Amino acid sequence: MSELYNDNPTLDFLKQQKNIDEDKQGNVFFQEKGSSKDKNAKHFYIESYGCQMNFSDSEIVASILMDTGYSPTRNMEESDLILINTCSIREKAEDTVRKRLRVFDKIKAKRPGTLVGVLGCMAERLKKKLLDQEKLVDLVVGPDAYRDLPKLVAGAEEGDKGVNVLLSREETYADINPVRIQSNGVTAFISIMRGCDNMCSFCVVPFTRGRERSRDAFSIVAEATQLFEKGFREVTLLGQNVDSYKWENPEDKSVVNFAQLMEMVALIHPDLRIRFSTSHPKDITDEVLHTMAKYENICKYIHLPVQSGNSRVLKLMNRTYDREWYKERVDSIYRIIPDCAISSDVIAGFCSETEEEHQDSLSIIEYAQYTMSYMFIYSERPGTLAARKYDDDIPEAVKKRRLQEIIRLQNQISYKRNQTDIGKTFKVLIEGTSKRSDQDFKGRNTQNKMVIFPVDERYKAGDYVYVKVYEASSATLKGNMVEKP
Repeated sequence: MSELYNDNPTLDFLKQQKNIDEDKQGNVFFQEKGSSKDKNAKHFYIESYGCQMNFSDSEIVASILMDTGYSPTRNMEESDLILINTCSIREKAEDTVRKRLRVFDKIKAKRPGTLVGVLGCMAERLKKKLLDQEKLVDLVVGPDAYRDLPKLVAGAEEGDKGVNVLLSREETYADINPVRIQSNGVTAFISIMRGCDNMCSFCVVPFTRGRERSRDAFSIVAEATQLFEKGFREVTLLGQNVDSYKWENPEDKSVVNFAQLMEMVALIHPDLRIRFSTSHPKDITDEVLHTMAKYENICKYIHLPVQSGNSRVLKLMNRTYDREWYKERVDSIYRIIPDCAISSDVIAGFCSETEEEHQDSLSIIEYAQYTMSYMFIYSERPGTLAARKYDDDIPEAVKKRRLQEIIRLQNQISYKRNQTDIGKTFKVLIEGTSKRSDQDFKGRNTQNKMVIFPVDERYKAGDYVYVKVYEASSATLKGNMVEKP
């Protein structure tokens, strides 16, 4: 899944990419204290790290807690319950969480009775260690146990240590209406499936989030419809591997696949944009691509993680495709959707990777012409197949040098591709004002590129406008509004 972490060495590069919100480093969900109906309600505070799924999960957690009388707050020092939704994908991501827990521990010392809980993948991976050995938290709750939060919190208030990290083969939270607490009111996430069956050798997700299970298609359409009626104009369908979405209707045994689900959501209204993340190269079918091409409101952007451009390394990673298979999928995307933008994930310095194999990763970036990439050095994770079978034998200095070469090349390609957009006119969904200046709007085009243009008081966030580009960097397009071409 596309991810931005505090430990990401490419953070400075990605911050320039204005289609990546900087608050995804550790987003805080809040509501001003006292804004709930019951001003004496207890308050909770959530920080979220890692992938988009974690941010979506925090909205589910907020809904569950608010149904039991809690109110969200932006001030952790006045909260009764502090939660951190965590990521285990890299060691430094876990180190960041531990640093935050020490900050929370000081707040607990000043405010006796405050509870601290760890949610998400780190909770699932480390379980009781966080409670018994490090003694930094009162609650440890895995991704499939959020319904149990009220009971666990009540127990912790009585002095018990609350742990539930059981994985489920059924839980999808389909009946819970997520609370869009800190939302721009324009874009929203919809979780369509949970878990992963792919077992990539470097990845902890199958162990922390369990097996794949798809959500009821009708509940997804209902949630998207409700969001549109509330004024949202873009939804991102989320899953560890959205292309493997498959839901069987218990009434007539008919099966809805991902292409069909996308069509169902696209038909809600032409003004509701659809994005999705993330695609696995082995599963993205021509049917999905033709559905994308058919509907103008399905965005022409695919995140297609390659991880490595070398077939031997891909086999070690257990990615279940090789270099030629990946290139064929790229070719199909550009053939069926000529104006599609593709982004990727790339790992530098995986176990036993040679210089020649590193060059293959560089060449696949050139071949695919990604508009942007998430780029990392390999980080061994305990319990994964790679940790058990392979030596993490690439020196850190070599990993970092290879990563810098990947970043440099990607930056050059991003700049070159964006330069070709100068003079073009794009339909842009206004998301709000630019962080750099309230005199400029920001919004994204169908290719997920951030576009900056002067504010016009006739328009507001949630409106579609047409923007002609006059300037481009490696990360951002700048333009002026024009009449519909």
